Amino acid sequence: MTNASTKPAKAPGGQSKFSKLGKDLLRDKWLYLLLLPGIVFFFIFKYIPMYDLRIAFMEYNAFDPAASEWVGFKQFTDLFTKPQFLNVFRNTIVISLSKMIVGFPFPIILALMMNEMRNLRYKKVAQTLLYLPYFISWVIMAGLIMTFLDPTTGVITQLIKAVTGQDMQVLTDKNAFVPMLVISDLYKGMGWGTIIYFAALSGVDPQLYEAASIDGAKRFKQLLHVTLPAITPTIVIMLIMNCNNILNAGFDQIFMLYSGSVYDVADIIDTYVYRLGIQKNSYSFTTAAGMFKSVISLVLILIVNFTAKKTGNDGLF
Repeated sequence: MTNASTKPAKAPGGQSKFSKLGKDLLRDKWLYLLLLPGIVFFFIFKYIPMYDLRIAFMEYNAFDPAASEWVGFKQFTDLFTKPQFLNVFRNTIVISLSKMIVGFPFPIILALMMNEMRNLRYKKVAQTLLYLPYFISWVIMAGLIMTFLDPTTGVITQLIKAVTGQDMQVLTDKNAFVPMLVISDLYKGMGWGTIIYFAALSGVDPQLYEAASIDGAKRFKQLLHVTLPAITPTIVIMLIMNCNNILNAGFDQIFMLYSGSVYDVADIIDTYVYRLGIQKNSYSFTTAAGMFKSVISLVLILIVNFTAKKTGNDGLF
C-alpha cells in the first residue's frame, strides 16, 4: 500500500502544487521577471551577509581570519556590561519611540483631512508639495537644516530669538536636539506616509457613506463610523511594520547632524556600531550589537503581530 504522505500535494483543482506553480510562472512570467531584481537584491545584500554573523561569537582577526578564535557569548557579555552601550540603547529607544508617537498618527490625520478636500486641483498640488521632501536625501536635508538653524544667520533661530529673546544653539543643545530630529523626520516623511492610507481610503465603498448620510450622519460621524473602521486593517499593518523599526532611529539623519556635544542624547546603536566597527575595527563587538538589535526587532514584530490577531485584526502574517 502506498503511503499517503509520499503522494504529491494536490491543489484544489486536482493538480499538484508544483504543477500549478509552474503554470502560474508561465502565465505571469513578465510579472515575476519584474520581481527578480528585488529578489536578487535581498539575496545578495541581506541573506548572503548573514553567514558572517558568526563573527559575533569570535574574536575576529580581520588581517588573518584563519587565526580568529571562538569565544562564545563573550562579545554579548561585554556589550551588556558597557555603560556606554546602555546609554546608546536608551537613546535609540527614546528617539525611535518619539518619532513613532509623533510620526505614526500624523500621516493618518493628514490623509483623512486631504480626503475631505473637494477641490481636486488644490488637492493634487498639496499632495505633490507634501511628497517632495521625501525625495530629498538626508545629505541635502541636513545641509538645509544646518543653514536654517545657524546660530547667527539661520532663519528659524532668528525667528525663535524674536519670539523668546534667547539665542538657540539647536544642533549643540542636548534639550533641543532630539525634538529637532523628530520634527525634521516628520516633515520629510509625513507626505509619503499618506500614500498607503490614500490607497486604503480609495477602497471604501461610497454606498456606506450614502447609507450613513440617509441615517443622518454628518461628515464627522461618517469619519468616525465609516472611514476609520474601513482603514483600521491598514493602520494595524503599518503599526506592525513600524514596530519592526523601533531600533532604527535613523542613522542617515543623526550621522549628518550630530556632534560630540550631543553624543549623550543622540548616539544610537547604528552610529555606535559605525564608530567602533568601521573606525576602530571592533568587528566582532559591533556585529554582536547589530545581532542584538535584529533579535529585539524580530521579537517586537512577533509580539505586535500576535496581539493584533488576538484583538480581531489582520496580522502581517
